[in-house]
Amino acid sequence: MEVKPHTARVLVGRLRGAVATLDGAAAAAAVSEIRLVSKTDPEIRAPLADAGAVPLLAAQLQHASPAAVDAAAALLNISISARDQVASAPGVLDALTSALRSGDAAHHAAAVVHSLLCGGAGAGGEANRAAVCARRPLLSALVALLRAPPSTRATKDALKALFGVALYPPSRATLVSLGVVQALFALVMTDARNGIVEDATAVVAQVAGCAESLEAFRWVSGVRILLDFVEPGGAATPRQRENAAAALLNLVVAGGEAAAAEVVAVGGAEETVREFAEDSAATPRGKAKAEALLRALEGAGPAARRREHRLSDFLDGLVQSDPYISSPASASTHG
Repeated sequence: MEVKPHTARVLVGRLRGAVATLDGAAAAAAVSEIRLVSKTDPEIRAPLADAGAVPLLAAQLQHASPAAVDAAAALLNISISARDQVASAPGVLDALTSALRSGDAAHHAAAVVHSLLCGGAGAGGEANRAAVCARRPLLSALVALLRAPPSTRATKDALKALFGVALYPPSRATLVSLGVVQALFALVMTDARNGIVEDATAVVAQVAGCAESLEAFRWVSGVRILLDFVEPGGAATPRQRENAAAALLNLVVAGGEAAAAEVVAVGGAEETVREFAEDSAATPRGKAKAEALLRALEGAGPAARRREHRLSDFLDGLVQSDPYISSPASASTHG
């Protein structure tokens, strides 16, 4: 008899027996033991799933039992080695939704959702993403966590989970309808922690990749805020600046001429993006995003071209009336 499977069956049997006899204290003790062993012994995680631990642990979340925090943490540990078994277990997504709304176990539940979305590109990973992202109540609970006090541990875990959700294109419009854009920009503007702002702008960049996001961005002045981040010194970290440029690029790609016009309408937008693209101190990824965005703005269609002609006429007139303004040819010698 193999030791790990035997130990797993014994532990799960204790939990099953405690649940059957309605012994809350014994159930809490069994869940705590499963949490500990699944944390310290990676080799027992899959055997625990094989022994039926997942539905029993999920049940502890649904009923907001005293063992809910330990149960959510144990599910997180098990999901690392048995992701597909956790994702496909009956009732587990409903249980995670309940935990996301309960408070104490919310951060562990959000981390489980993130873990379930981290699968590879194979059939299992795609099935997990589709299953999670189809649960509107679960997505709503994740968005609600962003509105919790900034000190909550669940905020960062919720952002990681939402990033995984937003990587799945069909879910972006759903997130927008749930108010994620407003919640994300509220975090960006009020939370001073660099890690939170970086993660929030990363989610913004993904959510921006759907046509439905443009109107939501308008409501929160999102384009102007992102351009402020793109400006030199406007972001606290290079990653924040990169994410802002990526968000604007995705917004323009998804929203077409209307989105491009929205960006161009902000005074100095093209100049700001060009400065980022030409910034020798910028990261290669950031420069690439800025260069792609600049090309998108310059070739954005009739409306943008009409504006470009007006700007060109204005500059020509300004050069003729002011001899101190360099012509494009002479300006190129100042590289």
